[in-house]
Amino acid sequence: MMDGTLETPLTIVNIDESNAAQYLIEESSQRPVVIDFWADWCEPCKVLMPLLEKLATEYAGAFLLAKVNADDQQMIAQQFGVRSLPTVMVMRDGQPVDGFAGAQSEQAVREMLEKHLPSPYDAALQEAGTLLQAGDATAAVTILRAVYEESGRRHDIAMTLVHALIESKRLDDAQILLDAVPMVDQDPLYEQLVAQLNLAREASRSPELVGLEEQLKADPENLELLEQIAVHYSAAGQFRDALESLLFILRTDVNHKDGATKKALLDTIASLGKGDPLAAEYQRKLFSLLY
Repeated sequence: MMDGTLETPLTIVNIDESNAAQYLIEESSQRPVVIDFWADWCEPCKVLMPLLEKLATEYAGAFLLAKVNADDQQMIAQQFGVRSLPTVMVMRDGQPVDGFAGAQSEQAVREMLEKHLPSPYDAALQEAGTLLQAGDATAAVTILRAVYEESGRRHDIAMTLVHALIESKRLDDAQILLDAVPMVDQDPLYEQLVAQLNLAREASRSPELVGLEEQLKADPENLELLEQIAVHYSAAGQFRDALESLLFILRTDVNHKDGATKKALLDTIASLGKGDPLAAEYQRKLFSLLY
């Protein structure tokens, strides 16, 4: 009976004639297979193998490390044309696509692997896409924010983050990202997201909010009106405006409504999620006001 848990992918396997076809050929259609041809008498092999095992564990199944003892499995070594040890080959779709002979530095091995493995940014993008499809835009935003800067502000990550921000009603943050897109990258997807953001802004402008804003213009010192407007701003995804409105009230009256306004500000900050830049900004502002 299945318990719903995912099986951990195999990371390292010893190869013999009974499993060579399965792991060297068939498995390489699912993910890269790195074959390490070695022997007990080979001193460089003893340096290289622990490095390959370390990387296989680190990449947690993104590739399979297949170890072939060239003395015990001479037929397999001959089939792959191995002439010296250690020899490393990268297999994809049943064919060798890369490799090297002799000991290599960790950096050199990493650089070879990176050519054939998805980047961690691609994995994050895929995970965020799955979350968006499941309707969890807030979790998608958290993942994408973490890799947006690290990836050098990759355009595809930026556009997915904008989409997630619009879905989670973070309209101001979405606008900031769109404003930062250089003209050369303003492709059809960019134009589509601009249109979606404009529609989201229009939809957020309820008649009740417009009416409250008009009243506030006539009575700018009315803190009760401002607090009502802040609630509407939060509901419309205008979180910066909401937070700034609540902070303005507290600057005027730090114990407004016996602390209820302070609680509303803290609740709004908490709703943004841990590590959110806007939440951190207003946590600092509130701390400065109180202490």
